[in-house]
Amino acid sequence: MTLLLTGYEPFGDHDRNPSGEIARKLDGETVADREVVGHVLPVEFDRASDEMEALLGDHDPEVVVATGLAAGRTGVSVERVGINVADCAGVPDNADAEPRNERIRGEGDAPAAYFATLPVVEVVSALLESGIPARVSNTAGTHLCNNILYRTRAQLEADDRGADVPMGFVHLPMTPEGAAEKAQDGEATSGGGVEPSLPLELQAEAVRRTFEVTASDRETGS
Repeated sequence: MTLLLTGYEPFGDHDRNPSGEIARKLDGETVADREVVGHVLPVEFDRASDEMEALLGDHDPEVVVATGLAAGRTGVSVERVGINVADCAGVPDNADAEPRNERIRGEGDAPAAYFATLPVVEVVSALLESGIPARVSNTAGTHLCNNILYRTRAQLEADDRGADVPMGFVHLPMTPEGAAEKAQDGEATSGGGVEPSLPLELQAEAVRRTFEVTASDRETGS
């Protein structure tokens, strides 16, 4: 039994991405008596979706948690919904693709949105009880993070696994090191701001707890 964890490579003006670092860090670790398969996805709309589809087929995971960086957020954000929109909002992917107001799936009666099937509220409550700043988020944006949430849920539904494999997306803030690096490029020495951050180990623990709560919820059928 495996737990599939994905993160992203660095992108845009970010030289590091904690989501990719955590995917590598937890790869091969045992969480909730299951092995974590960690994988770093490319920040490319089409390639990321293709790689996720291959991972679902190769590992037949029991739970899927995708993660990504949301610089500026003050804590861990567990996403409630992915929408059928791809819009780069002025930030091209790493292959210079710049979708604008496009549908992720435009064929037929493709759903306008898919809800995450992780126990979103229960996960956030568990993180807060563990002393980890966290909240439910009702928007994963319209970039790669939303794209992978929507596409993965759609793929699981197409494979008739939507009801059996809990899947969702967790946005992670910057690390202190990343925030310090960004501040060096700004006006911090002249009184400018510094991005909010959480230590990488605390973020990794948030991902572990997300898996633990979801696996327990799945076992009890609650």
